[in-house]
Amino acid sequence: MGLLAGVKVIEIAGLGAAPYGCMMLADMEAEVIRVERVGGNADTPRNSPLLRNRRTIKLDLKSPQDVAAVLAFVEKADGLIEAFRPGVAERLGIGPQPCLERNPQLVYGRMTGWGQSGPLAQSAGHDLNYIGLTGLLHQIGPTGGKPVVPLNVIGDFGGGGLLLAYGVVCALLESRNSGKGQVVDAAMVDGALSFMAMFFGYRAEGLFLDGPGRNFLGGGAHYYDVYAAKDGKYLSVAPIEPHFYTHFVSMLGLDPECFLPAGYPAHSAKIVEEDWPRLKAELVEVFKTRTRDEWCAFFAGSDVCITPVLSLQEAAEHPHNREHQAFIDVKGVLQNAPAPRYSRTPAPLPQAQAGPCPVRLLFAEWGLDWTANEHEVE
Repeated sequence: MGLLAGVKVIEIAGLGAAPYGCMMLADMEAEVIRVERVGGNADTPRNSPLLRNRRTIKLDLKSPQDVAAVLAFVEKADGLIEAFRPGVAERLGIGPQPCLERNPQLVYGRMTGWGQSGPLAQSAGHDLNYIGLTGLLHQIGPTGGKPVVPLNVIGDFGGGGLLLAYGVVCALLESRNSGKGQVVDAAMVDGALSFMAMFFGYRAEGLFLDGPGRNFLGGGAHYYDVYAAKDGKYLSVAPIEPHFYTHFVSMLGLDPECFLPAGYPAHSAKIVEEDWPRLKAELVEVFKTRTRDEWCAFFAGSDVCITPVLSLQEAAEHPHNREHQAFIDVKGVLQNAPAPRYSRTPAPLPQAQAGPCPVRLLFAEWGLDWTANEHEVE
């Protein structure tokens, strides 16, 4: 049995972040029922891993009968998750108040970009907007260049969906102890900002320069960057700690008098603005002398924190990922294995999302009276 076996969650269909959070819950065997809205946005492909391990029903949330069906499910659910702009769920009749009136122990998860309050709360936005407003995007990019666009994993999935799943599980645990439910407000701006916690510490110590490529973990340092090899493929180079860095300098035959004083934790203005760019330029030429795989063979077993930058297909075929079973195949779709892993209650192999399920069937399974709810949608 999975860690969340027996937990029932109603997912009001959304895009990106909320489905990811629900995937995390469903991977641990929570029973997640996804309510897809008639006429709603259905941009997530049905075979997407984001939708795995759950069944789907279709409801018209503008229909009083269908809203009544959602509220009937709420009576038996442990949690409900929605990703509307603030106020939309209330206008539909499935906001926190009617849901918690039906089930005082319910955990009501809200996924938004900007949060429930503030001047931007009602504004449209996407991952890039949220991480831009938090100051996080300003740190990502080449030295002297503009901020670059990362994949939408920082705000949407890490700062949004994962924060939502964490918040819901915490609230479920508290609800079991108190007998009371509550609203979980998971905003992507909050999650993205939480990722900056370590850098607030560096900033307080005067070891943080605000801008793209100016910090040792932001690509400013020569010992933490991506370098092109002879064949145009790339290596991720990260020998940060002094013992790794010293070995790195020795293996490459670099001048220790030039390189060692500029290693971590040296962050003086001269080192950051003069030495790092100069040493990085030297390493650019060094790494052009061999192919990516030749460099990997050269550094193999040396513990200097250098790995190849792989495509998704290469990553799936890499010996470590294969033995670690990091990638799985579900009905021909390559995807991420459930994580984290547990010693006593491992997650089962995910199942692709099933087709639409008759609402009448779920009513029966959940012990609900179909007739009493006068529900009409099959």
